[in-house]
Amino acid sequence: MNRWLLGLCAAVVGGGATAADAPPAAGAVGRGAEAVRGRPALNPPFCSTEAYEGLWKRWGVPARPADFARAVRGRYGLHPAPYENAGLPMGIHPARNVFGKGVSTDCLLCHAGTVAGKTVIGVGNAALDIETLLSDLVAAGGGSRDQVPFKFSHARGTIDPVSPFTYLMTMRTPDLTLRPPADADYFPGLCSDPPAWWQLKKKKTRDWTGAADARAARLDMVTLLSPFNSGGFVKRQEGVFADIHAFVMSVEAPKYPFPVDAGRAARGAELFAAHCASCHGTYGPDWTYPNRVVPLAKIGTDPALAAAFSKRNMDHFNASWFAAETGPDGKPFKIADTKGYQAPPLDGVWATAPYFHNGSVPTVYHVLNSKARPKVFTRSFRGEEEDYDPVNLGLKVTVLGTPSDPKPAPEPRDVYDTTVPGRTNGGHTYGDDFTEAERAAVIEYLKTL
Repeated sequence: MNRWLLGLCAAVVGGGATAADAPPAAGAVGRGAEAVRGRPALNPPFCSTEAYEGLWKRWGVPARPADFARAVRGRYGLHPAPYENAGLPMGIHPARNVFGKGVSTDCLLCHAGTVAGKTVIGVGNAALDIETLLSDLVAAGGGSRDQVPFKFSHARGTIDPVSPFTYLMTMRTPDLTLRPPADADYFPGLCSDPPAWWQLKKKKTRDWTGAADARAARLDMVTLLSPFNSGGFVKRQEGVFADIHAFVMSVEAPKYPFPVDAGRAARGAELFAAHCASCHGTYGPDWTYPNRVVPLAKIGTDPALAAAFSKRNMDHFNASWFAAETGPDGKPFKIADTKGYQAPPLDGVWATAPYFHNGSVPTVYHVLNSKARPKVFTRSFRGEEEDYDPVNLGLKVTVLGTPSDPKPAPEPRDVYDTTVPGRTNGGHTYGDDFTEAERAAVIEYLKTL
């Protein structure tokens, strides 16, 4: 069993921490704010400091770049940490175990990013290339990822949220005792752009499929299933994850940073109420949210993620300690196969591009006009203001054509191809009947949420 690779799987599903270098802030929310950046220590390092510092050897360059930290961020879609972090990017931090110093990951690897030049905590990292990052780290440390029966991601800016979770669970009995790997089901091509944290406070069920209770904190504790962590250790961290849950529930949507046409937004509010609110809810002091999971046959978006629930995998999780957490009514928080996607609340929607669960649609304009959606495109992954499209509300992209297209070919990992299963961009045609003026009005209103 390659224990390092298991540690990398734990990194993908969101865990990892390092010893705190200062006392955490008071209260559950304050402690949770520290925990999401890797304080206190929960997982051992997933690679050595030497492997991390030697990443440049995987890049085909003759020498270490002078600004190595910037080069790491640019290659893998990472962001500067807006807090003291030993010079490492946000989401990666120093760690130590009996074998020495190393690095590990924390929640902010996947759940924070740079949008229009601003650091946003709680947004999905739309620049992250986690497959390249983890593959390079394994190779830099002299290891092999051949034992892992899946890719960590299939399109930059997305992750496979199911396979690492499933893989780690195969190594545990229902009471979390380590065991030889059991059989499990894996599904190819899964892509998820992690939902924004601030949405959770409105939800009764969570994640893109609405498969789990929004109050479930143990669900996130699968991030602790490093082979170096005993079942007893995992269970003892329930209080830490209660604090993380409290912090996530406290995160507010960022305000739109550019001017808004108030008159056009008022017209858009009327259109939104008539055509969109039944699924996405209403906004303001008396907001409502229907928590609606729309069946695949109706929503029509890419089915791969919603279809990635097998009875074997679900039965194993639902028989485990993770699913024994209960709500006030005494009922356990089990996962369910909903066969659809949950229409999210749209607070801070301006910051959450690209859109749809698989990140296949670059702007809100394209959400509202299915015929205009680009099939194959690339974009900048810097997250700077000049990379943001305030007119169409989302990310500026370069549409790519045929193989004979004269434009310089980007790296394949920087290309989003919606003709590939798991990445398709069809469905959600509810804005197709709007006029261009009506779309512009709805977009202007969404800037105010």
